[in-house]
Amino acid sequence: MQDTRETSARKHDILNGAVMAVILTVGMVDIIRYIILGAAVPLITVCVVEIIFAALSYTAWKTGLSPVFLPVAAAGAVLFFTTTHFETTMFNSGFAVQAAAASVGTIFGTAGQIRRKYALRKPSAAAILAGAMTAVLALGAWYGNTAAARGIENTARRSVWAVPEQYDSRECEQAGTVEELTYQTKAYATDGRDVEKKALVYLPFGYDETQSYNILYLMHGTGDDEEYWLKTHPQNKIMIDQMIARGDIDPLIIVTPTFYVEDDCMDDLDQLTYSFREELRNDLMPLAESRYSTYAKSCDDQGFTESRDHRAFAGLSRGAVTMYHSALCGSLDYFSWFGAFSGSRLFSGNDTVGGVFRLSDPLPLCVQWKL
Repeated sequence: MQDTRETSARKHDILNGAVMAVILTVGMVDIIRYIILGAAVPLITVCVVEIIFAALSYTAWKTGLSPVFLPVAAAGAVLFFTTTHFETTMFNSGFAVQAAAASVGTIFGTAGQIRRKYALRKPSAAAILAGAMTAVLALGAWYGNTAAARGIENTARRSVWAVPEQYDSRECEQAGTVEELTYQTKAYATDGRDVEKKALVYLPFGYDETQSYNILYLMHGTGDDEEYWLKTHPQNKIMIDQMIARGDIDPLIIVTPTFYVEDDCMDDLDQLTYSFREELRNDLMPLAESRYSTYAKSCDDQGFTESRDHRAFAGLSRGAVTMYHSALCGSLDYFSWFGAFSGSRLFSGNDTVGGVFRLSDPLPLCVQWKL
């Protein structure tokens, strides 16, 4: 009986040791990858996480208490699902491996302890120290993150942490109007056939055709359409109305088109983020800015170039990618202002801004530019 228990204990130690080895190996690989990336804050964060995982694993191995792996399993699973973007990258899949290994250690180790009924070893000083260090690091990381968040919030100047209620929930008495603009274009990415499309146009309260207005072209993301900004989410229009009425921004015209062209390129939407350049320059802008009062004195190359400081293009997600490809790289002569919201940086080596620099080069791309 004693030999059986000793054999079971050895197997239990081997299991816990193997689980710890997997967790430590994956952790070291993750740390090396973040060192290569050269981003300080993510590197510090992953180091803290991996040190906690290592301390818990060491404690489980030295004490023989397999349930100590459970926090690693839970935390690894949470980190994997909250930091991995399944449609674009599996960069943090190491957390899933660690969660799986820790789950194996927890389930089979605990089951073996219950079935064999062998006693736990007296924890060593190193195991106690590892457990204490885990608690200290976890509390320290929590305190550091919350303190940093408070510090950022207290020092922020041109940022808001929540939209004030009066800006997006209360209808403005001085409300602008939204019109539908239908225009003829072509399927530039495919067969060049004639296509009819539409865009929505926001006109500020008191719109006056004798005045000149700044104009913003605002693009939606994947799966949405030209109605996304102003109709699908009407609080955006309310916010614009309120900001104009309160004097936060000057009255402006907003055009919300779509990069979709019927059912073209559904298996490769990136083509549309490039081909929209021709649609924008040849079809949409000439019609929109001849119908509405902007700073363009003429709807041709000269008129658009001379008025570029009064024209912006911004987009969300794939709309931001459209901004990169069709406006920033493709129409810098027409636009001076650019905005990117949650847009990925997927550029070919030929994507350049004004022929000066490549967007595939390491650049501090910000949310907003004035070029």
